[in-house]
Amino acid sequence: MKIAVAGGTGAAGRRVVDRVRRTGHEPVVLSRAGGVDLLTGAGLAGALAGVEAVVDVTNPPDWRSREVVERFFTEGTGHLVEAAARAGVRHLVVLSIVGSDVVDLDYYLGKRRQEAVVAAGSVPWTVLRATQFFEFAAQVLAGATGPVAQVPPMLSQPVSTADVAARLVELAVGEPRGLTLPIAGPERMRVVDMARRFVARRGDDLRVEEAGEGPAGLSTGALCPQGEYTEGEETFADYLDSV
Repeated sequence: MKIAVAGGTGAAGRRVVDRVRRTGHEPVVLSRAGGVDLLTGAGLAGALAGVEAVVDVTNPPDWRSREVVERFFTEGTGHLVEAAARAGVRHLVVLSIVGSDVVDLDYYLGKRRQEAVVAAGSVPWTVLRATQFFEFAAQVLAGATGPVAQVPPMLSQPVSTADVAARLVELAVGEPRGLTLPIAGPERMRVVDMARRFVARRGDDLRVEEAGEGPAGLSTGALCPQGEYTEGEETFADYLDSV
């Protein structure tokens, strides 16, 4: 089966592409470097020829701009859905985020819009919401310029990108499910603790503190799955051992 991976050159996308190959299918990478631009639709028709399933793990180039996020997830997703329909794609699988239905931050609103565009399209679909990846610990520390890093007050249940990739491919080769069970890691933890463990593993002197306030719900479980979910196998300790 030919499975196209939109965003196949990103951190999660590379994992999906590798998983597609290892399960005996043929990956088709959709990326700007390969001549495909979701924002304009350029290159999509040719790239999707003969493709049976599409896995969308794309992200906007600038997460901090509400306009960029909204345009990317609305127009870009719309172009992908339309091109997939014209190409006869039988299944579109989209990676979303746990909390997209209740958190009103720009990125979450963008993912909420993306889910709506996919659901309104004519291509049979599955949406998989995932919690933060283990790499989130490093991302929240990336902007630290002094001896102290302030991280947002968040409770998460982080998950391995490899576990998410495996689940996405498993879903892609199966039948469309609509909004399926979310995926999360095996343990809940505060992001400040994730960041501190990452710094300790890295072996530097950066002090990590939790900011006093944050958006409502983030510190009390809005970013964790509610009810049933698929549990990833890898732990955060496993991840730290690999970096």
